[in-house]
Amino acid sequence: MLRLNRVHHIAIICSDYERSRRFYIDVLGLKVVREVYRAERDSWKLDLEVNGLYQIELFSFPDPPARPSRPEAAGLRHIAFEVNDIDAAINEISKHGVEAEPVRIDEYTGKRFTFFSDPDGLPIEFYEI
Repeated sequence: MLRLNRVHHIAIICSDYERSRRFYIDVLGLKVVREVYRAERDSWKLDLEVNGLYQIELFSFPDPPARPSRPEAAGLRHIAFEVNDIDAAINEISKHGVEAEPVRIDEYTGKRFTFFSDPDGLPIEFYEI
């Protein structure tokens, strides 16, 4: 039987590298692991750390097509970050002008969660433990 250890990384392609770089570092507080420019692809690759456990790869490519979000398209829907205090997390992102949806309760777990979007409209979730 196949044994998966954990999710290794999540790759995100952005339309405006500097804007998305600021969002993931300054708004979400992710730590830069490595940043490289790949001249042959005219592309930046930014490796980001999430609390020392997981890595997000942020890519830039010339003129990427828009991501269909509404109506929701087939495929990966969103990324979710676990937080200890959802109200504090919402307060932090709101300081940067990021607006979260109203907090909802997961009907199966009773946990609180909310969604907001990155600069390209990628849905991101905060899920309170």
